Amino acid sequence: MATQDTPLGWDRKMQQRLARGEAAALGELYDRFSSLVHGLAHRVLDEQCAADAVTREVFTHVWEHPDTYDPKQGPMRTWIAGLTHRLAVQRLRAAGTAALARGGPGTAEDLERRVRHASVAARADYIVQSMPAPLRSALERAYFQRRDYRQTAVDLGITEDEARRRLRLGLQLLSTAHDTTAPGAPGAPPGYGGAA
Repeated sequence: MATQDTPLGWDRKMQQRLARGEAAALGELYDRFSSLVHGLAHRVLDEQCAADAVTREVFTHVWEHPDTYDPKQGPMRTWIAGLTHRLAVQRLRAAGTAALARGGPGTAEDLERRVRHASVAARADYIVQSMPAPLRSALERAYFQRRDYRQTAVDLGITEDEARRRLRLGLQLLSTAHDTTAPGAPGAPPGYGGAA
């Protein structure tokens, strides 16, 4: 039977394997988290090539600096998501600053507004993907399929009270997506602040 410590145990072992230079460990990590990394990067940058580049940067950093992950700070998934967010925001700001320097449209305030919007959207994506499956299923039915809580209850084979509870909890988790202006905000992954 799995213990509650199992995910962090996997994270510690993975970090040790990476520190020993096991290429197979990097492959496993890539298989497990590449879609998360690419999805978050694409959400921030809204560009395939830039998201590909950030994905490479993230896994290069993990390979070259596995010691920067601290299991005491939380799961490796959260650390990788935070790293992805920081690198994607840096790239977005650099591209925006370069465009402004060339006389492109917009202002520095427009750029920061775009960075904040992308950060909130990426954080919301991360929250939904990290949610327990029962909460995620209820939210997907209610908001993407436009089902009310009664229809959601029938679809999932649960009581209406349980459907309302799942929707309420899911929405409470999603409401933290706007807490990206203060790094270390409750529920925010380390380094997941809007200031990056």
